Amino acid sequence: MFSGIIENTGIVKVFKKYKDYRLILDTDLKFKDIKKGSSVCCNGVCLTVISKKKFLKKTKLSFDVSKETVSCTNFDQLKIGDLINIEKSLKVGDEISGHFVFGHVDETAALISSKKIGGSYELKFKISKKIKKLIAKKGSISINGISLTINNINRDVISLNIIPYTWNRTNLHKLKIGNRINLEVDMLARYVT
Repeated sequence: MFSGIIENTGIVKVFKKYKDYRLILDTDLKFKDIKKGSSVCCNGVCLTVISKKKFLKKTKLSFDVSKETVSCTNFDQLKIGDLINIEKSLKVGDEISGHFVFGHVDETAALISSKKIGGSYELKFKISKKIKKLIAKKGSISINGISLTINNINRDVISLNIIPYTWNRTNLHKLKIGNRINLEVDMLARYVT
């Protein structure tokens, strides 16, 4: 389980078919802070560390990714050099600054608009009818693993405000119109609905 507060980013060094798929990231996470077998949220997808290596000042993390995961997420768009949002799993007693994020992507959604408003950015994504039933204005949502608040819902479009801190420390500033993000609805909303 995660909180949606992005601690770090990783750069895709390898993403190739290997039985299923193999994803290798270079990160600034401390080598000793990650264990083999740990769950790590990568762009909102819960993955298991299968190996780790220290290389210069970087920590190289490897993950196996199933064909099912690739088909249900934006991992089918991954390229070498892409920036991935990373969060280590919560420990009992950790502060939960965002909301509970499970790393189970509900769907991908396309960016249809990005506009700078003051120092912040307004991003709009097209969502499905299935997901619309599970979200609410001012409710929580996870976008590429980031815990965010829904500003507005207009038919099949959600609007989110991204503050400069989040914009600069995640991969949202790399998004272009048409790019798809991994979306996970708030688990509390799912079971209350």
